[in-house]
This record gives sequence, C-alpha cells and structure tokens, in this order.
Amino acid sequence: MLKIVKNATKYLPNQAIISDGKSYTFQELLHYSEQFASLLLENASDLNETRVAFMVSPGFDYVSVQWGIWRAGGVAVPLCITYPLPSLQYVIEDTDAQIVIAGEEYASILAPLAAEKGFRFILLKNIDSNEINLKKLPNLLSERRAMILYTSGTTNLPKGVVTTHENIEAQISTLVKSWHWSAQDHILCVLPLHHVHGIINVILCALWSGATVEFLPSYSAEGVFSAFQKGEINVFMAVPTIYFKLIAYWESLPIDQQKQISETLSKFRLMVSGSAALPVSVMEKWKNISSHTLLERYGMTEIGMGISNPYNEERKAGYIGKPLSGVKVRLVDENNQVVKRGQAGEIQIKGKNVFLEYWNKPEATQKTFTDDGWFKTGDIAVVEKGYYRILGRDSIDIIKSGGYKISALEIEEILRTHPIINDCSVVGIPNEEWGELVAAVLIVNDNGLDLKELNTWMREKMPAYKTPRQYKIIEELPRNAMGKVTKNDLKKFF
Repeated sequence: MLKIVKNATKYLPNQAIISDGKSYTFQELLHYSEQFASLLLENASDLNETRVAFMVSPGFDYVSVQWGIWRAGGVAVPLCITYPLPSLQYVIEDTDAQIVIAGEEYASILAPLAAEKGFRFILLKNIDSNEINLKKLPNLLSERRAMILYTSGTTNLPKGVVTTHENIEAQISTLVKSWHWSAQDHILCVLPLHHVHGIINVILCALWSGATVEFLPSYSAEGVFSAFQKGEINVFMAVPTIYFKLIAYWESLPIDQQKQISETLSKFRLMVSGSAALPVSVMEKWKNISSHTLLERYGMTEIGMGISNPYNEERKAGYIGKPLSGVKVRLVDENNQVVKRGQAGEIQIKGKNVFLEYWNKPEATQKTFTDDGWFKTGDIAVVEKGYYRILGRDSIDIIKSGGYKISALEIEEILRTHPIINDCSVVGIPNEEWGELVAAVLIVNDNGLDLKELNTWMREKMPAYKTPRQYKIIEELPRNAMGKVTKNDLKKFF
C-alpha cells in the first residue's frame, strides 16, 4: 500500500478536503479514489505505469483522480487547466498517455483530440459510481514511476520530469518534519496543480499529516482574505506575485478592515513563499501586515524542495536558507570542482528526493547528472554565514558582461527599493563589445520616472559595471503559471 494512502487510514473521520462548498473526510477520499482506480483498471489487474493525463479543476475531484491513478498502478500526468490545446496535446503525445480524464468544463477542449487520437477518454460527469465494481488494487513498489510534471520550458520545449513513489514520499516526509505539519493544520490552496509547489508542498504534505486542504472556486485577493477571516486556516503558501497582489488589496481597504485581517493573519502558524525569488520589499511589507516573516525556500520540479529557511531559527530576507534533512547540497565551479567557502557556484543536489529521469530523453537525463550522481540545478548561489543566497539561474539571471558575472536578482532588489518603481526585471542582452549588456524592464507608479536621475541613483547604490545600460517601462511583466517572469520574452523589448 502506498504510504500516502496508508497514512490516510489513520485519519478516516478527519476533514481532508473542502471544495465547492462541501467538506470531505479521509474516508470519502479513500472510497472515491478506490472507485476511480477500479474504473481505470477495467479488466486489468494493474495499469503497469500507463500514463494517465488529467485536466481537472483544483478540488476534491482532482485529488481523488490523482490518488485513483496511483492506486491503479498508473503514472499521473496533471494537465495545466489554463494551457491552450497545442500545449496540452504536446504533453499528451510526449507521454504517450493512453487514458485522458477531463472535468466537465474541459470536455470541449479535449474531446476532439480524443476522437482524433483514439485514446481512452473519461469525462467525470459521465461516471456512475453505482455501476463501478470495486476491484482488488495492485500492490505497488515504491520504486515505480508515479508522476510526470513538465518544466516551465522558458528556454526550450518543456521536459517531462519523472518521479517515483519513493521520490514523492521523500519530498513529502522531509517537509512534514521540517515545517512541523500536524493533523491540526488547515491550509488554503491557491496554486496551480501541475507543479510541485501545489501538489507536494500544499496538498500532499497536508493530507500525509491528516490536515485539511481548502480550495477556492476561483482566485481573488478578496476571496483569499474572506477564507482567512473564517478563522480556520493556519497555513498558507504562495508565490511572490500572489503576496504582491494581497498586499495591494489590503492597502486599498479601510483601516478597520486592515486591522481585522492583520489580527487574523497574526494567528497563523506558518506562511511560505516560493517558486520565484521573493523581493525583500514584499517580505517586509507582508511582515508589517501579518506579523509573519515569510519562510522562503528553494526547490524545482526535479527535486521537490532542497533548501529552506528554518522553521524555528532566523529566517533571513534574501536567502533561501539551509539544506533540508536528507538532502545533500554542494556548490561547484565550471569544472565541477567544489568551490571554496564564500565563493559562488552552481547548486548540485543529491538525495532520495531527486527525480528518476526526463521522460524519453536519456541524453538530457545523462547531461543533467554528474558522473558521481549529483543533479546539476543550473542555479548559482553563495553560502554566507551558513545560509544559501541565490544569485540567479546560470542561463537567465547571471549576466556575463565585460568579464564580470553579474547577478540580475541583486540588481532587481536594488531597483525595487526606488520609491517610483513598483516592480522590475533585469536581463542580459547580446552585445558585441561587452558580451552582454545589463538591461532593466520597469513597472512604475503614476509619479513618472526620470531615467537619467535613476541611473545616477543606481550608481550610488552599486558599482557602475552592474548598473543597467538600458531601461524600458512597460505595463506588466510577462509571467508563467507559477508567477515566474519569462525573461526571454523581455529581451524582445530591446
């Protein structure tokens, strides 16, 4: 029996999920997922790692479908509910999914593709639970493939990241221990469910612990604060963009409502930020509103979470923290040699949390691991007083200009402290003389901005070689589903 399922049997009467105005117990989750597993199996005794893609809105149906796929021996392939058909088709075809499941609202998108490709297509609204005969479910080894999630694809076509049940269990159990999860916790899920942040950190950590996951029908800052004000939620995890929007909404409220919300937030046990770098300015504003120092952590599709600010000790603004229990971390130079203390290097990770392979891409898999089995993240960091600080992604955030390696994230942090700049992003643009030039895209408030004055201001804050040579002012930064700025799209402005 899978550990996540075994754990659920300890909490049968507990409230597991709240969605669409209904409450579901762990007993109901186990029952419905068993029914769904039986439906998937038909006449087979085991799906034997058949890929099963599913496009289901966040909520009880999503979780029971995912668990049903696992319990039947299949590999779960969550589809992003906001992707256009070509992106969905890419994932379905790349994984060679033999079964595709859709919620009612996505039937019109996927039904024509099912007719064309001939895969088994299951519409949730057409399932009659009274007609399902429960089957004996397969006994699964933890080494088996469990899930395929797709990378953001910011630099090339997305790759399918394959995790086993053992990988997933390692990712969950590490966070449950490090972040002190318990059956008394109640978390609100506002994250997309085709990424580890929502699936692992929120849903599976909560359900592993016997806690409650609550879903909103649709995201809005007002809806999030309304859910908080009921007084039951005590854990919250989001991306920096969401915190930014919540802060803006809070600031628009009358003072008495602000005080009510702040009082509620101060009673929370834990608040976490991840999936993109957390601006120090956002962290400080949120602390003023909520009395909480957001716990920033570092992870990616291939490893789950690897590094985290501590739960009980100091949480340092601008730092991702220390290696999690059971996760080995090292920093290496371009020759794959471990760097000296205080020097910057690429983060490499080793542990049971690290993924198995890129789906059907043996060369890419081999390329991303060292000969001695370390996963190469491509992220550059430095350790300062025991805490890791991200300088950026080697291919995106490290700008190579005039012989210097410049961190785009460092420049962004300085720019955000300017009173007229609401947000920004820094990129390197190709240049014959310098290799790359530092360029900044800005979102400003209504007060206007003199770029010459800004340039003078920046040179007072940092060395001249780090200051942007070009600026563009735009209305909104392009972002992917997880709130990460898609920097390749920004380069087109220059």
